[in-house]
Amino acid sequence: MAMPAQASAPTEAPLVASLEAQQTGAALTKENQVDMGAEETGAPASPRQRSWLVRHFSLLLRRDRQAQKAGQLFSGLLALNVVFLGGAFICSMIFNNVAITLGDVWILLAVLKALSILWLLYYAAGTTRRPHAVLHRDPHAGPIWVRGSLVLFGSCTICLNAFRMGYDVSHIYCKSQLELVFPAIEIVFIGVQTWVLWKHCKDCVQVQTNFTRCGLMLTLATNLLLWLLAITNDSMHSEIEAELSALMAKFSGTETNTCLCLNATGCKVFQRGYLMLYPFSTEYCLICCAVLFVMWKNVGRRLAPHVGAHPGTPPFHLHGAIFGPLLGLLVLVAGVCVFVVFQIQASGPAIPRQYFTLYYAFYAAVLPAMSLACLAGTAIHGLEERELDTLKNPTRSLDVVLLMGAALGQIGIAYFSIVAIVATHPHELLNRLILAHSLLLILQHIAQNLFIIEGLHRRPLWEAAPEGLAGKQEAAPPRRGSLLELGLDLRCASRAYVQSYSHLNQKRRALKEISLFLILCNITLWMMPAFGIHPEFENGLEKDFYGYRTWFTIVNCGLPLGVFYRMHSVGGLVEVYLGA
Repeated sequence: MAMPAQASAPTEAPLVASLEAQQTGAALTKENQVDMGAEETGAPASPRQRSWLVRHFSLLLRRDRQAQKAGQLFSGLLALNVVFLGGAFICSMIFNNVAITLGDVWILLAVLKALSILWLLYYAAGTTRRPHAVLHRDPHAGPIWVRGSLVLFGSCTICLNAFRMGYDVSHIYCKSQLELVFPAIEIVFIGVQTWVLWKHCKDCVQVQTNFTRCGLMLTLATNLLLWLLAITNDSMHSEIEAELSALMAKFSGTETNTCLCLNATGCKVFQRGYLMLYPFSTEYCLICCAVLFVMWKNVGRRLAPHVGAHPGTPPFHLHGAIFGPLLGLLVLVAGVCVFVVFQIQASGPAIPRQYFTLYYAFYAAVLPAMSLACLAGTAIHGLEERELDTLKNPTRSLDVVLLMGAALGQIGIAYFSIVAIVATHPHELLNRLILAHSLLLILQHIAQNLFIIEGLHRRPLWEAAPEGLAGKQEAAPPRRGSLLELGLDLRCASRAYVQSYSHLNQKRRALKEISLFLILCNITLWMMPAFGIHPEFENGLEKDFYGYRTWFTIVNCGLPLGVFYRMHSVGGLVEVYLGA
């Protein structure tokens, strides 16, 4: 039989040229006609006529898939080796600062950044301008909030390196001039990378696929090493603290050998700007890694014509939602007030304990409300009539993985804080608030992940409605009737609609209220750590318990993940709101 043989062909065949597709379709049609004629006459069909084209086409498909998997494997191994080499350098710098210094690590990263810059320029000016290079663009990759965050954090990282260069210039008499080169290279790298990712993050490249995969993995490995160095290197922070101690000793009449700043006012500005913008560099590296990974997955990917067009997503409207935005705005205003007060106190030499109490009390009030809202939304999802979307969606799968992975940052910090508090002084008021904050933070992350993941796996109404209408139109053949019958049908349909959808509309409205409330709360909790509030490091409890360097690494590893989690949660909650 010819038909079963064709049905067993791979379903995810790549697109071919239109002329070749027409010739192939004509050949298959002719082959089917020959086989059907043979079946009707009772004559056996020729095996060569029946299976040669199918076998040849399947062989081409297998070779294409094998080449794609081989390219992905080779580029992945390249990134793995680069990360291991850079990780070995960084670990050697930490544990044996004499043999491998920070300058050696900077030289290695400068080489990697230079290679990445060359590839990014070649990709933008050469690869993408070749004929038939980008035939498809992934509509789900690189949403506007991801690209906006990329530009925001990239700009802050450029300012961070500018502050670093200003600080080095103010100490130029006791520092090497070579140290000015590394921040300058990083500024060029960040500028070029941000421009290329903004412009080409949706590309599905069809030419030079292996070279493109290797370039993407090299750039991803460079960003990963920059993130690893940022969370482990505390040399700048130690240098700032040593200079402050030297200034205090100088005022007391004690001479020190510490390199002091030429302009005290300018140095204070550079120090404050560097410390405030430091988390943005790690956040920028994480976002770049996510975008580069999506681009790497899309290399060689071919989309069907209906997938290439962006679905008709409805515009963002409140739809009568009142309580969710109102409560969310109250949380946002309260968070801004706490943020301003804490920042004013943080500019002084020491932060009084009552301001730490205010900060943790704010979190202890907001996190339970968010957890209850997430649990209520998850229960409403379980009572919904909308069916689950079981189709394979790589973008949604990546969103879920990023959501679960980013949540580990704040959850890890919370567990380290719990151990430090329980082992020291759990009966003090501030320590009780920190303990409650840690426990509530773990609960809120788990509840919010359940709510967002459940909402992302529900079929949006704008996708389900047309299919339902089309099914009704196909199922009900046109027939003629009187006006009286038509009026009775409309009346019955309207009654059924009211009975079926009135309760559903209440659920949809509740989901929209919950989603808007959580969006504003997550914006508030994103703003506070992103723009300079770090009480986990400044309260001194965990730092004294674990030691400065260990707690510095833990906070710098978990805090950027926590900021990324809040930002990614806002994007997921917007999709849940639009899909309700």
